Amino acid sequence: MPEARAKKGAAGGGAPGKPAAAGATQGSSRTPRPRRRQARREARNAQLLHAAASVFCTSGYTASSTNAIAREAGVSPGTLYQFFPNKEAIAVELGDQLLNRWRHTYGAAFDQTHTELPLDRMLDAVLDPLIAFNCENPAFFVLMHGSEIPGRITEEHDTLHATMLSRVEEILAGYLPDVPAAQVHRVADMAFMAFKAGLDLIMAHEGEERDAYIRELKTIMFRYLDPLLGDDSPHQATKNCQAPQPHQGRTP
Repeated sequence: MPEARAKKGAAGGGAPGKPAAAGATQGSSRTPRPRRRQARREARNAQLLHAAASVFCTSGYTASSTNAIAREAGVSPGTLYQFFPNKEAIAVELGDQLLNRWRHTYGAAFDQTHTELPLDRMLDAVLDPLIAFNCENPAFFVLMHGSEIPGRITEEHDTLHATMLSRVEEILAGYLPDVPAAQVHRVADMAFMAFKAGLDLIMAHEGEERDAYIRELKTIMFRYLDPLLGDDSPHQATKNCQAPQPHQGRTP
């Protein structure tokens, strides 16, 4: 009989009643704690990256410091170093996040169905999301174009640059089916460089002045590409539709 009672006690997890119930309650209360800690850590990480983006935009990557980033985030430098060992590590993680968002943006911008649009509408469909992304994420522009940027970011940007250029070439090939491949490549290269130069000016301005530079960029792109299409091209702008003018062009 004692042996049977011992076995029963073991099967029941110890003495019956409150001790077992208390243990179960305590165990269930422990379960969410790691999740809460992880959530707090992720929130702090996001806070530091947001602060870094602000500091990089204000001071540039080279002149920025971990102390400035910690101050912008409202934490001590010691707290920052619990997440990132140095400024380069912060830039790399921020750059990775922004590059992932950028890949999604240019994937949508260079949708192959855009080749079915008239030239003016195609320029809107391609340029608007690319410009909007850069305006909404100025840290991306700083990290991708600044000096002394960590090599990993530079390498990934160069790869992305080559991919984007090939997508521009694919789009233009649909508009210029009778143009030799070598010339299409040159046109794509020139158009892409014009976009980059225009983006520099767009990012340097705000408000109505920024909108004006966006219209100027679209005017340049339209007037460069339109003569190559020919009057009988199905991709010509709709009748009576003209290239966007600096004083009356569409606002994206």
